[in-house]
Amino acid sequence: MTELLPTIWFILISVLWTGFLFLEGFDLGVGMLMKLFARTDRERRVLLNTVGPVWDGNEVWLVTAIGATLAAFPLWYASLLSTLYLPFILVLLALIFRAVAFEYRGKMNSDQWRRRWDLAIFLGSFTAAAGIGAALALTTSGLPLNENGDRVGGPFVWVTFDAFLGAAAVVLFCLAHALAFLVLKTDGPIRERARKLLIRLLPLAVVPLLLWAATVHLAGGTVWTGLILAVAVAAAAASWFAEWSSHDGWGFIWLGAALAASLACIFGSAYPVVLPSTLSDAFNLTVENASSSPYTLGLMSIVAAVGVPLVLAYQGWTYWVFRKRVTEKSIPDAHSVSPL
Repeated sequence: MTELLPTIWFILISVLWTGFLFLEGFDLGVGMLMKLFARTDRERRVLLNTVGPVWDGNEVWLVTAIGATLAAFPLWYASLLSTLYLPFILVLLALIFRAVAFEYRGKMNSDQWRRRWDLAIFLGSFTAAAGIGAALALTTSGLPLNENGDRVGGPFVWVTFDAFLGAAAVVLFCLAHALAFLVLKTDGPIRERARKLLIRLLPLAVVPLLLWAATVHLAGGTVWTGLILAVAVAAAAASWFAEWSSHDGWGFIWLGAALAASLACIFGSAYPVVLPSTLSDAFNLTVENASSSPYTLGLMSIVAAVGVPLVLAYQGWTYWVFRKRVTEKSIPDAHSVSPL
């Protein structure tokens, strides 16, 4: 059993990243659509209210994924975050700036005030999505690491085609997933516009994600990962057809399935390597040489067996409670509040 623990935790971390991109994906996408889609302040407030009760809970998956990587694979964590120090700092600042903007946007009845915070939400959402996409792509394509797992080269050696591909894959998926979410969570003109835009955007939005999965599969995949990639393509096509035929729930589910299958193909093709070295295969970090001790992994497994179901139950309850659609009629007029 102790030999299986590193593999089990590699799978669990893959699931955590999938959960984060699924939940935070439409969350970040809605933030970007504040500038790219919404036309009026009332529409922007509708968008904010669709994710208002859940956006901060969705970010728990990011904290958990990175924390699990630190505990289960400390060498993977150390090499990845130290090499990508600059992009991760940008992601952190973007998430902080975005969170502050969510809270401060409605604190003053001023169009200029709201426009500035809307821009902050857009930039924070875009930067976070692009940075995380680049980091995940690089952990599957490789970084210039020496035998000690240290970066070789300057602070921008991570700026590669793979980084841009990962960034584009996550940003475009977030936009498509956000539109599918708005079709589910809104009604009226916003919903119809979101569906029409999604039908046009979705075929292009999934191309970088599928290309990323295909690239990793061709580099080290198996027959099984090839079948999973085929499932991802089929799921993306099913999502488009479901939206075109106004089956909104299925469109959202199939798009999520396309993401899950793509990431399963990516992580499955990379296994057992958790972080390749572009300098030499001998310097690759794998589930064996980068993992913690069996005792640590065993203790973490007990904690995860208790904690993960609780988190899933809580988030499921939250989405059930706030399941109703948000419309422009449910948004009150903006007004000033006098202090007591």
